[in-house]
Order: sequence, then C-alpha cells, then structure tokens
Amino acid sequence: MDNDKTSSPLIERYTPNERSNHWITAICFVLLAISGLSLFHPSMFWLSNVLGGGQWTRILHPFIGLVMFVSFAILVHRFWRDNKIEPEDIQWLKQMPDVLNNREDKLPKMGRYNAGQKLLFFTLIACMLGLLLSGIVIWRAYFAMYFPIPIIRAAALLHAICAFVLITGIIVHVYAALWIKGSFGAMIRGTVTLGWARKHHPRWFEKMVKKSR
Repeated sequence: MDNDKTSSPLIERYTPNERSNHWITAICFVLLAISGLSLFHPSMFWLSNVLGGGQWTRILHPFIGLVMFVSFAILVHRFWRDNKIEPEDIQWLKQMPDVLNNREDKLPKMGRYNAGQKLLFFTLIACMLGLLLSGIVIWRAYFAMYFPIPIIRAAALLHAICAFVLITGIIVHVYAALWIKGSFGAMIRGTVTLGWARKHHPRWFEKMVKKSR
C-alpha cells in the first residue's frame, strides 16, 4: 500500500507491466478496428488513411492482429486465475437489478473482478481465437491459396462476426470503466483508493490487506 500526500491511502491494482500489456493490446485493437472497418465496406474506406492508405492497410492489418493476439494471450496468462467463475458470480448475475441500480451492499462480495468482467473476459478469448483462425484462412498473401473458396467465405463471415462482438464488448468495457468512477484511472495510474477497493471488490480488498501485513 502507498500513501499519497493529497488523497486517501492507495492500493496497487495493476503493476506497470500489466498496464503496459493492457495498453499495447488496446492500441492494437483501435488500429485493427479502424483498418478492419475500412476494408469491410467502401463507405468506410477513408479510414484506411490512418495506416497510410489501402495498400498499407491490407499489409499491416494482419500483422497488427498477430501482435494484438500475442499481447492478449499474455494478459490471459496474467489474469485467468482472477477470472474463474465462482458461486458468488452466479448470485451476482441473478441480482442484476441490484447491479444496475448500484445497490452494492446487497450484492455478494466480489474478488478482483465481478461476474460481468469475467464473462467479458471469456467472450474476448473466444473472439480473439475466432479472429486468429479466420484471419489466417483469409490472409491472401500467405495462406488463402491453401483453402477452397467456400472455406474462405465462411472464414470471412466468422471474422466479421467475431470483430463485431469484440468491438461491442470493448465499447461495453470502456463504458463500464467510465461508469464506475476510479476504474479507468486504475489502468492509468495503477492504483485505487482503499475505499474504492472495499466498495467494489471487497474480497480482493481483504486479500490485499492481509498481504500487506
């Protein structure tokens, strides 16, 4: 734990390595979303200018995708233990009206992540795997020639579906981080106040307090 001169005591939520890992994944996601949309429909082709035009977008998009997948895989390795589904998570989901109305005193005690965050975690894993596998099939420069046209078309459809779900999930993720004050700052500064931890993730808070003794 740490003491800030101008605020309440702080507790570390994310290490510098965890934050760097997260932001590499996030930056790759933004670049992929923009370039992917530019290739998806002619009306959005102007977005390809972000990566230097259509030709560069076609070249860079899959390579950035590989970087994102590797970076995300490292995130999964770091956080999978904290995202295991537990009985408290099932009860949390059953009390969705309390969740939406911020009646956290009525909810079961959450660990480092709540049930909503855990479901998003596994959704992202599924989408990332779908994007990787389908992306390899439709990667014209290296692999597409090894697959028949029907498989390539099916892979392109799967790629679009996974991308849509991923983009939607990240929008929800960002909204939730802004909705719960202090969450977004945790991934920038790496710390949260003791009050924030006690209120939103009491079981994790208790574990960290015991660790610091």
